[in-house]
Amino acid sequence: MSRRPTKTYSGPPSDHFDGEKFFDPDGVPPKSLREVLRWQFGGKRDRSVWPAWVPSPYADYPPAAVDGGKVRLSFVGHASWLIQAGGLNVLVDPVWSTRVSPVGWAGPKRHNDPGIAFDKLPKIDAVLVSHGHYDHLDITTLSRLAKNFAPRVITPLGNDLTMRERDGAIRAEAFDWHDRVELGGGIAVHLVPTRHWSARSLFDRNRALWASFVLETPAGKIYVVCDSGYGEGTHFRRVGEAHGPLRLAILPIGAYEPRWFMREQHMNPEDAVKALLDCGAEAALAHHHGTFQLTDEAIDAPAMALLEALDAANIPRERFLALKPGQVVEI
Repeated sequence: MSRRPTKTYSGPPSDHFDGEKFFDPDGVPPKSLREVLRWQFGGKRDRSVWPAWVPSPYADYPPAAVDGGKVRLSFVGHASWLIQAGGLNVLVDPVWSTRVSPVGWAGPKRHNDPGIAFDKLPKIDAVLVSHGHYDHLDITTLSRLAKNFAPRVITPLGNDLTMRERDGAIRAEAFDWHDRVELGGGIAVHLVPTRHWSARSLFDRNRALWASFVLETPAGKIYVVCDSGYGEGTHFRRVGEAHGPLRLAILPIGAYEPRWFMREQHMNPEDAVKALLDCGAEAALAHHHGTFQLTDEAIDAPAMALLEALDAANIPRERFLALKPGQVVEI
């Protein structure tokens, strides 16, 4: 991984910041380097081989804006979305790069194109970046967006330093858990705790905060969970209690094998179904699967396992959909 950033967050201690590093009072610390090496090199590893290229049959050409009481959600791929509502265009964890890695010549590589070609994007007003992992905070994409649209970039504490250190044109604004940010057009976003962690090198683990988002829209509240373990479901129940009713939840279902290593930081489809029930959202959309191979499961395993988990929980399959890049949902 890359070197430690020259600047890291500093601020007063809180219930999730000890003065040096962030932590989740209801979570567990990330795996150690020894455990990472055990996963990667410790004996026989049951790692599925993904096809080199799995194109989506869909491609979206979004309108310039969506007004009225409607919300349009376009799945770009992995954890990237375009959400259009109230005349605003909001991107979530935008990644248009070929690789999600500190270097351009190695690391997880795309297995399909973004569901929206970059030059087909409408004017982007705001960007939400959940945390610093490379498959969520992509400096190259953020720089392209800054050059073309100069959007506001809303992110948890410390990630703004990472962005501005690389490109001063990125208009990053950093906020803490439970902060509410007005975006305009009747749209606002809340940063809420999530069960995860953050790093961009071997030397800056948890020196920037991570978060999920609750987006207030004319069609109701949308709960966007970009990365999370399940734990006991505490985070999801609290969001449902504090921000419900939720019209929609966007929940991760991929990058979960092997479970001994990934359980605390990434949900599997069975966990995601429980998270849907815990937060009480009317419906859900799945993401964080099928674009970058970060872990050991097969490329189609999350979507197939989601159907099995929904059937086992007696939940209609249409309540929790796994889209392909380029597919669109309107509410």
